[in-house]
Amino acid sequence: MKLNELPRNPAGRRGGKRVGRGIGSGLGKTSGRGQKGQKARSGGYHKVGFEGGQMPLQRRLPKRGFHSMFHKDFALVNLVALDRFEAGAVVGIAELRAAGLIGRERDGVKLLGDGEIGKALEIHVDRASQSAIAKVRAAGGEVVLSSQQAEV
Repeated sequence: MKLNELPRNPAGRRGGKRVGRGIGSGLGKTSGRGQKGQKARSGGYHKVGFEGGQMPLQRRLPKRGFHSMFHKDFALVNLVALDRFEAGAVVGIAELRAAGLIGRERDGVKLLGDGEIGKALEIHVDRASQSAIAKVRAAGGEVVLSSQQAEV
């Protein structure tokens, strides 16, 4: 039996509170909200982060730096990790993922030039450093960029 095959427990879900149904119900008159005050009013609550008039934490903390909304986050692969592929192989994102060299794809895959490569490989990635491209070409291979752009 699997978890999605378990039968539903009819007593497992409780109905919601029925408020404002007379004094004998225990939730009549003020409907469990007490007497007066902000929490007794309709729509009477505060914004997220409101601290009762005290300066909120996110306004008390110093702000530093800048985060670009256009920043790209690449999965990084070094040349030294490509040693496991056979000479003449075509290495793409699917092969890198199958070999466990990258996890989720993020905004693409970038090839970095750390280490040496002694095999001629055809490598299909989104970005590559200039040193990585030079080392792959020196070994007789080729780097094919999907975005047609090499980054230094």
